[in-house]
Amino acid sequence: MVHRRKRGMRLRTGPGLVELEVVHGQDPGDGHWGCPIRERWGLSDHQQLSLALEDKLAFTVTATGSYEEAALLAQKWGVGVSASAVHALTQRLGSRAEARTQARLAKAPVEKEPQRAATALGVLMLDGWQVRQRGPGWGKRRTRQPRVEWHEWKTGVYYRHEQSGRTAGARGVLAEKVVVGWQGEPVEFGRRVHWEARRAGLGRAKAKLIVADGAAWIWNLAQDRWLGATEVLDFYHASQHLWELGRAVVGSDESSVAQWSEARRHHLRHGKHRAVLAEIASLPVPPTEAGKVIEREQHYFAEHAQRLCYSTIHRRGWPIGSGPVESACRKRQCRFKRPGQSWTPSGMRNLGALTEARHNGHWDELWHC
Repeated sequence: MVHRRKRGMRLRTGPGLVELEVVHGQDPGDGHWGCPIRERWGLSDHQQLSLALEDKLAFTVTATGSYEEAALLAQKWGVGVSASAVHALTQRLGSRAEARTQARLAKAPVEKEPQRAATALGVLMLDGWQVRQRGPGWGKRRTRQPRVEWHEWKTGVYYRHEQSGRTAGARGVLAEKVVVGWQGEPVEFGRRVHWEARRAGLGRAKAKLIVADGAAWIWNLAQDRWLGATEVLDFYHASQHLWELGRAVVGSDESSVAQWSEARRHHLRHGKHRAVLAEIASLPVPPTEAGKVIEREQHYFAEHAQRLCYSTIHRRGWPIGSGPVESACRKRQCRFKRPGQSWTPSGMRNLGALTEARHNGHWDELWHC
């Protein structure tokens, strides 16, 4: 190293502040200026937190409900840090996590545990939920542009069927799963879900099952990405639509609606779905508001007619409900849909990428430069 000079360096670590005198200079090999100690330790030029402390703070962010909570928890274990500093760290590391994701997607996935026997069934569950974001009029006193916009955050879950079970209290539980989220086009979302699912063993699955609600983009994606998989309309959503249809057919008396809806729901669940579909298709459509509902539900059940074989699916021991992805959506909503929150696309994407890195086993990659 030439043109060497000594400078002070302050680095915050878990145990406390460390002050060092380090050498700066020019590398004779490639001519760049820098600090060998910083480069050796993987620190950027002005980085003031050690990698171990960044790791700890970033992990805390993904496990708490807000930047304020993460800062308070950090203070509890001995590091005084502001919520704004935690936010800045999250954006920097989240951007790195997204870049790592993009790099992974450019390569074929390598199965995480190839020594395991192939699963009899790989289960994919997809859903979407709305998140509040800052619109083009955000922060402006007078504007005709929307200050707030709502956008869909797509969420997917993949697991091997043998990883599902029940607790002693009969609550459903998954021993292992991958969770993927994305705000944007279904094609990109499908690419990300497929990559993580392949890494978790989908490529060797003897059968594939997709369970979801009635959103058209989901089933279009299923045909594009997982052609040949068994498709099932989430039974709870099908039941909801039967109740909507019942109110249009019977009227406002809830006891009569319950009698009509539950009878057909029972038939739908226990192998008589063709009879239910035939009855729905033959319902008269009066020129009223109720008639519009009947016509809409007729189209809905006709569209999903091949996804209603609940009795057959249940006899195989396969799920007919999309509870795991509903649960994953709810967990994300507890972080991203809190009172008063309005996200920027980059802010949500960065925290989402950081959270997925932790959940899907890519955390250590963030520290390998």
